[in-house]
Amino acid sequence: MTVKVVNKGGNALPQYATPSSAGMDVRADITEPIVLKPLQRAMVPTGLFLEIPVGYEVQVRPRSGLAAKKGITVLNAPGTIDADYRGEVNVILVNLSSEDFVVEPGERIAQLVLARHEVIEWEEVADLSQTSRGEGGFGSTGVK
Repeated sequence: MTVKVVNKGGNALPQYATPSSAGMDVRADITEPIVLKPLQRAMVPTGLFLEIPVGYEVQVRPRSGLAAKKGITVLNAPGTIDADYRGEVNVILVNLSSEDFVVEPGERIAQLVLARHEVIEWEEVADLSQTSRGEGGFGSTGVK
């Protein structure tokens, strides 16, 4: 799949770390470090502008290493970049740790995953089919 990209930043294009990786690391396109205090969030620019094919989205996901080691995650994970959006890709980072975190210029801050999606048509009905689960949710399927 080919996705057109304009790179106005100073970093290389996102790349897959391994041949089997689903996500590509995206980097902070900043000239000065950004300090995220505990529970603080910031929109971090990437310098990337995408032309995503119709029927696809690019998901912005947290990097597991930043989340596990530093408590840094993507606030609206997964974020969605729609096929008709042409603005700069920004990543909303949030610091869920108890310590300051410094986002350095060029630092890998998130992952981008290309995903196909379907366009649905609603069929309004009076009732839905029955299942053994029914209306049980929020942990209702766990072992008792």
